[in-house]
Amino acid sequence: MMAVDLDDRSVVSALDPDGMLALVEDLPTQCLNALEVAEQLSLRPLDRRPNLVVIGGMGAAATCGDIVRALFEEHAAVPIHINRDYRLPAFVGVGDLVFCVSYSGDTEETLSMYAEAKRFGAKIIAITSGGKLKELAEADGNSVYLVPGGQPPRTALGYMLIPMLVALQQLKLLHRLDIRGAIGLLEGIRRDLGVDSAGNAAKKLAQRMKGSVPILYGLGTWQTLIAHRWRTQINTNAKMLAFVNGYPDLDHNEIVGWHDASRQGVQRFVGVVLEGGAETDRLKLASSVTERLVGRICVFEHVTAQGETLLEKILSLAYFGDFLSIYLARLNDVDPETIEPINKLKDALSIAG
Repeated sequence: MMAVDLDDRSVVSALDPDGMLALVEDLPTQCLNALEVAEQLSLRPLDRRPNLVVIGGMGAAATCGDIVRALFEEHAAVPIHINRDYRLPAFVGVGDLVFCVSYSGDTEETLSMYAEAKRFGAKIIAITSGGKLKELAEADGNSVYLVPGGQPPRTALGYMLIPMLVALQQLKLLHRLDIRGAIGLLEGIRRDLGVDSAGNAAKKLAQRMKGSVPILYGLGTWQTLIAHRWRTQINTNAKMLAFVNGYPDLDHNEIVGWHDASRQGVQRFVGVVLEGGAETDRLKLASSVTERLVGRICVFEHVTAQGETLLEKILSLAYFGDFLSIYLARLNDVDPETIEPINKLKDALSIAG
């Protein structure tokens, strides 16, 4: 089999008729556009500080919630809950703030969450490109961040994330973030990891991971949240199963599972440890010992975040995973855009009512 030249744009794009590579490359510009959209909408101040912030959404929308959760855990005084379900938990109450996020505006789980948030008396903010969510939110007099539509939701991270960050700053629930600085960092990463950058780190990691079962480990809480983003991008773009866990919890369970993993018939495991760059010595030691113990079964690579602020670190690691998934898709000879199993599931649910 001929080697795939990942340094040749025409080769990388050969199985990408819908331009997923271009959409990944466009993330910094998308974030700037989303920032302009968000800054045009002025939110009314809250009557009181909510007891809880909820971000409701599925897939990429929930991933954006995970990013906000990481920022909240570092800086905010209000608890946050990321909701990936039809129903909201019973502890959501009057005056709590609920973001209903659906890129298409027609995600059935998010519409169900909207109805529940309305019933509970929560303050609702919608982020969408249109659809039923836009109609409901506008009819009820709720704030709507209307973003450009027309692309796969997993490529619209900026359109869903940036309005949330702006809103939370306006409502004084999150400290001031240097969003423009983070976008500038993404522009540099686009140059470093894009197709025109020969033999870059994302391409090399994709080549190592081809034909393997990827094991993605976060070296800490927020790093594990981004490892989940990597997993979903590898699932949908590269059509590969991948598995996620995080330190320190994996050393209380999964490390034992590696003991006889060689008997499970998997030809090759490749592990990737996602790092923020400022982990404690204790976590670094746990990772080092774990890799030594399972090294005969799984070969590990490390990817470290870029930037100074937490937002920069989070977005830089997420962006690396996006490029990685596109290169893996080409190495696997698959179209990164197609999601046929999801479409079949939606059709079956639609028929079932």
